[in-house]
Amino acid sequence: MKDRTSRTAGFTLVEIMIVVAIIGLLAAIAIPNFVRARTQSQKNACINNMRKIDDAIQTWATEHNIAIHADVEFTDIQPYLKNEVICPAGGTTFADSYNICHSDHDTLGKGTRDVRCLISPSDHILTVDTTK
Repeated sequence: MKDRTSRTAGFTLVEIMIVVAIIGLLAAIAIPNFVRARTQSQKNACINNMRKIDDAIQTWATEHNIAIHADVEFTDIQPYLKNEVICPAGGTTFADSYNICHSDHDTLGKGTRDVRCLISPSDHILTVDTTK
């Protein structure tokens, strides 16, 4: 009589199902955190872009001796921006990413300008610098 002791090495269906379930559980925990981190990084990048635009406006106004309440266009400040600034949350050009307008929260009556994000205006907000 022959003993059949040769067993093929491998995983059972139950073991594979347990591994897949663990991977699915870890993915369910990790994916919302990745989405939240991506959204936060897009928000931070957009706010930094708005700071760059505001700095470019200030530099342009200072160099050309322009009044603070004068209108400014993107073509005026484009030489002061190193790269094209677009909102990372979905903008494709400056025109569909940002708007330069007069500030609604101008309490001093100086006619200051405000840079606003058009993609996510409720989230991407450049805070008012009260130190000036």
